Amino acid sequence: MEPKLDEKDLAILALLQRNCRLTARQIARKVNSPITTVFAKMKRMEKLGVIKEYKAILDSKKLGNATTAFILASVSYRTRNNQELISQRDIAKEIMKFPEVQEVHIITGDWDLLIKLKAEDVDAVGKFIIDRLRFIKGIEKTLTCMVFETCKETTEIQISARKKSDKSYEEIVKKLKR
Repeated sequence: MEPKLDEKDLAILALLQRNCRLTARQIARKVNSPITTVFAKMKRMEKLGVIKEYKAILDSKKLGNATTAFILASVSYRTRNNQELISQRDIAKEIMKFPEVQEVHIITGDWDLLIKLKAEDVDAVGKFIIDRLRFIKGIEKTLTCMVFETCKETTEIQISARKKSDKSYEEIVKKLKR
């Protein structure tokens, strides 16, 4: 069930996902609400799980992880001796444990998993696949797509209007910029 969010909630979310270091006081000024209201709304959205957590977004290149790869993986649902069934979710959980893995998605189509990896260079990606990923029980085959250039990468989620009477995300953001 989707939580009910009003225009002020959406405005608060728009501001927070652009800069989570804003204080409740700064947000209150921008959305024209009392600080206590803004604080209560933020706590409510945290409790509802709409706001999952607050994080800093780091520059991977400046931290020595300039190479991004997307890896498609195919899963064999039985072990090599054909006795034990393996869950796709369990395999995903194993892959999630590797620190260089940023994302793991269970997908449809010819492949079962999509993995996003950040590493030092192409050699590190290769070593990860050969020495770690392919040793996970249930991984049958992989296909690696190296990223040449990232044109867009964001953590922002589009905040869409819930009803026709609600203002769109763009209208809310425009109003906040005034």
